[in-house]
Amino acid sequence: MVELVRKIKVKSVLNKQKHADEWFLSGYSLNPFSGCSFNCVYCYTRGSKYGENQVPGLAVKINAPEILVKQLKNRARKREYGFIAFGSATDPYLPVEKDLKITRELLMIILRFHFPVNILTRSPLILRDLDILEKIGKKAVLPPELENKMETGVVTSFSFSTTDENLSRIFEPGAPSPPERLKTMKECKKQGFLVGAIFMPLLPFLSDTEEHLEEMIKKVKENGADFILASGLTLFGEEPQDCKTRYYRVLEEHFPELVPKTRALFGNSFAPSRRYQQELHHRVFKLSKKYGIRNSVYKEGNVYGNWFEK
Repeated sequence: MVELVRKIKVKSVLNKQKHADEWFLSGYSLNPFSGCSFNCVYCYTRGSKYGENQVPGLAVKINAPEILVKQLKNRARKREYGFIAFGSATDPYLPVEKDLKITRELLMIILRFHFPVNILTRSPLILRDLDILEKIGKKAVLPPELENKMETGVVTSFSFSTTDENLSRIFEPGAPSPPERLKTMKECKKQGFLVGAIFMPLLPFLSDTEEHLEEMIKKVKENGADFILASGLTLFGEEPQDCKTRYYRVLEEHFPELVPKTRALFGNSFAPSRRYQQELHHRVFKLSKKYGIRNSVYKEGNVYGNWFEK
């Protein structure tokens, strides 16, 4: 089936973050597409403020390369270097990228201006661009505050809400399968890249259990993950296509017994309670420690602070 993609023009593609995110190192964010064909049921951009400027359907920011040249040239001149989170809202390696090659073109521009990058994806198509990413890793200028914390200027991060193929087909119907992602991770590690597994979001009562988490952590460890970052589900919006509405609709169809428990967990909030989140992070921390994998993109560290060291 041919995927229909609209072409749009934008005034800006590089978004400066107020504070660098210690989870993703993002001094900047960059998304070449608006909308996504992976169709993940839980996608936080549907119904939240993060999706307010997205156009309906799937669109490519056709003038992104020329805009990025101007923006990075200005930042580089001021030596305002920082990691670019590539794909923070929409996967940069959607199927249409195979022909469009706009992500590849943007990476060439990032290489030209020596910025470090963190790629967040679910797709094996990233393997096509390892040649450019290798060059970026060698030439990237790290911001001073990260020079002693980071070993490279390129991070390859792979997103999972589960490693179970059946669950993935239900909640991520258009995305590459977990085995495809694991295989891609392994190849990136083999090629010498820093590899992360991003467990976001973990699904309440499905992929957030100790048993399921242990299986996920074992699999990503076996396939080259250097670090794991994990967090819980958020649900936004009341409209038919918002993630909250869609998520409960899918639960009703496939796991009706979980609907009351999930509604009770969220209450009137877009996120579960702080206690739930701390318990979830504790499970991730404990199991990560068991399998010898860190919870930080940094060479040393733990994004969960010192909560669980005691």
